[in-house]
Amino acid sequence: MIKAVLIFNNQGKPRVTKFYQHYSEQDQQSIIEEIFALVSRREEGVCSFLEGGKLVGGSDYRLIYRHYATLYFIFCVDSSESELGILDLIQVLVEVLDRCFENVCELDLIFHMDKVHFILNEMIMGGMVLETSLSEIVSRYHEQEKICKQEIGFSKTPSMVAGALKSIELPNLKNELKNIELPKLPSLRR
Repeated sequence: MIKAVLIFNNQGKPRVTKFYQHYSEQDQQSIIEEIFALVSRREEGVCSFLEGGKLVGGSDYRLIYRHYATLYFIFCVDSSESELGILDLIQVLVEVLDRCFENVCELDLIFHMDKVHFILNEMIMGGMVLETSLSEIVSRYHEQEKICKQEIGFSKTPSMVAGALKSIELPNLKNELKNIELPKLPSLRR
């Protein structure tokens, strides 16, 4: 089972954090710091698997990661997951991000956090892998984008109607409204 998906930049700033197991905010911060320290110290040519740190769960947990350009993609998994399967999942995630954002970069992760989480939710739900098909995930992403654009169109409609009403020329009713006499109401005083 996948316990967490983390994406860091080279300076250790988390760009995406998705935990599938409950940790307090303070524990999450400690885990993030510890995982980055473990992964960033490793040399380039070594294996992409390592035992989880003490905060993540010890020897039953593994960190599986890939370093692409300025980003570390790290999955924390338990011993039931295949390390090679998770490496493939990381590759699929990177390719999906690359197709959806056209040459994905760190800024895409920062400014489109909701879209990145949508993509992750298409792939992983509750720590279980749902979808690994690159074309299927990209297709779902584009369907979601289409729906969002339609909703934006609907939200613009009221302002377009208001603009159209302003341009309609109505007769000047201001003077006529001033001359209206209201009926006299009986007094409530006794």
